[in-house]
Amino acid sequence: VAQVPVAEGKSVQQTVEILTRKLEVLGAEKQGTFCVDCETYHTAASTISSQGQTGKLMYVMHNSEYPLSCFALFENGPCLIADANFDILMVKLKGFFQNAKANKIESRGTRYQYCDFLVKVGTVTMGPSARGISVEVEYCPCVIANDCWNLLMEFMQSFMGNHTPGIPSVFGTKHDSVYSPADTMVQYMELFNKIRKQQQVPVAGIR
Repeated sequence: VAQVPVAEGKSVQQTVEILTRKLEVLGAEKQGTFCVDCETYHTAASTISSQGQTGKLMYVMHNSEYPLSCFALFENGPCLIADANFDILMVKLKGFFQNAKANKIESRGTRYQYCDFLVKVGTVTMGPSARGISVEVEYCPCVIANDCWNLLMEFMQSFMGNHTPGIPSVFGTKHDSVYSPADTMVQYMELFNKIRKQQQVPVAGIR
């Protein structure tokens, strides 16, 4: 999962169209749509004051590839995979975790199939505005991430060019173990947090 910068002089939507056109020229075929969303929960103030702990953020995420699952992730922490009705449980836990409603972020777009590769090009939005572009690439026959990284790199270069990402940090801890859906969600969480932080930086020179 990687972020692609917006092309110079283009909008987010125009850059997405450039990417998808490149994929279609390669011969990739549309296979429906996808959506990954993320809601942020922070530790309730009452819990922090009574236990003297620092506040923690928890991210509750959904992925249309896994419609019956819900993912709960802590930064630098474990990833819990639960049933889809986990959201109802979070409402009951509002004394411990509170929803930072303004922070909901999602990526949605088109899925493409090219031979054994699955590619998802998404527009990342927060509220009504587009904030960035995500690209997820999966080599379906392989479950050991490090075994196919060079192949993934070569394929990504064919349509992402200079914006081909380096090896994801999640691969470093996996080495030769089996890649799981949770690893994809960790990458989306890192991408969303990076995009959130980019929006908070004031633009120099604009008064």
